[in-house]
Amino acid sequence: MGSPQQQQESYLKLTKPLQNAPLLRSKILLVGTRRSGKTSILQVLFKNLPSKQTFFLEPTMRVTKYPYDTIIPLEIWDCPGNITVDTLGAPLSEFSTIVFVIDIRDLYQQPIVKLVEFIVAACQANPHINLEVFVHKAEKLQEDDKIENFRQIHERVMDRLADESPDYEQVPLNFHLTSVYDYTLQEAFSRVIHKLIDSLPYLENLLDVFCSVSPSMICSVFPSKPTLKNTSSPKAFLFDTTSKLYVATDASPVDQAAHNLCCDYLHMLNSFGPLYKYAPSTLMPPTSLTPTRSNAPPTPSAPLSPAPAETPDPSKPSTKPPSYPSASTSLSPSQPVTLTYHLVTPHLALVASLPTPVFEMRRGLVEWNVVWFRQGVREIWQVEKERSEGELTA
Repeated sequence: MGSPQQQQESYLKLTKPLQNAPLLRSKILLVGTRRSGKTSILQVLFKNLPSKQTFFLEPTMRVTKYPYDTIIPLEIWDCPGNITVDTLGAPLSEFSTIVFVIDIRDLYQQPIVKLVEFIVAACQANPHINLEVFVHKAEKLQEDDKIENFRQIHERVMDRLADESPDYEQVPLNFHLTSVYDYTLQEAFSRVIHKLIDSLPYLENLLDVFCSVSPSMICSVFPSKPTLKNTSSPKAFLFDTTSKLYVATDASPVDQAAHNLCCDYLHMLNSFGPLYKYAPSTLMPPTSLTPTRSNAPPTPSAPLSPAPAETPDPSKPSTKPPSYPSASTSLSPSQPVTLTYHLVTPHLALVASLPTPVFEMRRGLVEWNVVWFRQGVREIWQVEKERSEGELTA
């Protein structure tokens, strides 16, 4: 076994980050026919391109790799429309997920043939690969036509797979109806990355604890922490602040209206947050022993609107304590709901809905629960970071 000092040194060798070691990223392959909307999906999600400007994007001529860091590091490959399995330049076994994009208005024959080709090759290279189909540009059709075209695409793909081999009928293939003009794209891509997050059950458990009323569940997650009280939140999301993808949510079903409302709120904070800056209060020595009165209203030391978190430079020692911006807004009196925003990590934020009377009476309790929630998420985030950097070998 060796001495405790030797055991500590051996552990440090395991967990010490390797210099110049490449970051281990989960790779997502984005393929489809020409002008199906692959590049616009990436630009809207990860580059904050307005949806109306996607019409002016140039067609992709070569494979482009987009690295993106959320709770796990991702690498998304944007492929031109003429790419094939043979001309991809990398084996399909390197990818965790394949997302195939089909224009809902397009003729289905050519996209379906190409999709089946990738499915067959991917299943042979990696039977555990995640296969997703985005039936895209859904905003172009009326609701009835949209549903009918979606059903036809689904049926034709499954029939074509059955013609290839009866074994492919059991392939777990997921279809999503998406558009860059609403939040169906964010919801679909969120479900894609959920399958790549090994720590997802722990994040969901923390969100359940934040919303739950069960004392036994609280004690199981925080056995050594003070007893947490009920927040009474009907729904909570852990959002990636830039892309508006939710990396986890609680166990209650995701309501489309609630998801859209939280995305709108996050979009508003992203737009106006940079206008504000966190200004910690400073203590000034008194100039006089005589108290003075002022009729001017008190000035808050920090704005409610969140400011973008600054990533600390590891080479420079930080002297100021970390700040975690937060915000809240109440909806109309006819719908007494309050949305709350709390930054958890530099890229993740907790967005929760609360009944307004509950929030007004239990605001301190909500903040207390957020502190422990933030601590748990940051520990999980640190483990995922160490794993991607090769610090954890087991």
